[in-house]
Amino acid sequence: MSEPILKVEDLRRSFTQGGDTIEVLRGVDLVVNPGEIVALLGPSGSGKSTLLQAVGLLEGGFKGRISIAGERVEALDSAGRTRVRRDRLGFVYQFHHLLPDFSARENVLLAGLVAGRAEKDAAARADELLTALGLGARLTHRPSQLSGGEQQRVAVARALANKPVLVLADEPTGNLDEATAAKVLAEFLALVRGQGSAALVATHNIALARQMDRVVTLHEGRLAAV
Repeated sequence: MSEPILKVEDLRRSFTQGGDTIEVLRGVDLVVNPGEIVALLGPSGSGKSTLLQAVGLLEGGFKGRISIAGERVEALDSAGRTRVRRDRLGFVYQFHHLLPDFSARENVLLAGLVAGRAEKDAAARADELLTALGLGARLTHRPSQLSGGEQQRVAVARALANKPVLVLADEPTGNLDEATAAKVLAEFLALVRGQGSAALVATHNIALARQMDRVVTLHEGRLAAV
């Protein structure tokens, strides 16, 4: 059996608010295998984003163990965390966070440049992804010239630019209308599966979650299979 792409063991995170301690994650255990797309289901405020931020090495203050592609990462220094995020992870958020002064192509190819790819190769990869997402005629358009669904497609392409082993998506269609959300998610899932990446996708939408390979739900700080 191949090694998990993601292994989380006894992950805990608490916050202090008004003198009270709030336990958000209470010993989360999770395994995501190569090529597997896992839906992380739970209502707003259940801790889905906190879990993704911990796994994505975007937030400290948690306890537990996290392994990505066989490497223990929870104790890495800043340079090590940056390396893992750059080389192994892709991120998609509810809001696209595109650079407003750059075109769709430039927003995507910048991810490749940061990873050390030649500009020609990064641009070719950007064009490939954006065309696959139906944006072949919109490569030179800036975010303000794109619809909400198109902007999120650019964000998806950016997340996949460096063929990450693991994609972390936090309510990736939560800011879109129902029809557009369904279409963008289908395109996202097809691309992730096509390049063999694994993904952990946080959502509160049960119908969308059921399109993925497996669903886990976050309840009272712990995960359970659905």
